[in-house]
Amino acid sequence: QVQLVESGGGLVQAGGSLRLSCEVSGPFFSSYVMGWFRQAPGKDREFVAAITWGGGSAYYGDSVKGRFTIFRDLGKITVDLQMNSLKPEDTALYYCAAGALRLDADPGAYRYWGQGTQVTVSS
Repeated sequence: QVQLVESGGGLVQAGGSLRLSCEVSGPFFSSYVMGWFRQAPGKDREFVAAITWGGGSAYYGDSVKGRFTIFRDLGKITVDLQMNSLKPEDTALYYCAAGALRLDADPGAYRYWGQGTQVTVSS
């Protein structure tokens, strides 16, 4: 069973930055796609970014393009999300996901999920 543990969330002022990290453990295949999603209260889970573990190709949601960057660390086996120019509307519970077979914005494409880390952006 693949396990994902997120860290790095917190409270930040608008315009600030945060870096989220997702530690991966368990049986893991280099063909997997890793992703970050977020969910604000009363809203659907929203795609943020995804990356292919093997080649490092990335794909971003329109609302974060140009502000967020997804990385993978092959040595530490983590997937990080660098978030810059944060806005109050970025406030949400951020989830790490794994197990998609292609870059995909559909949460249903991902087999494994972490518990989430809260990001709150104050105005």
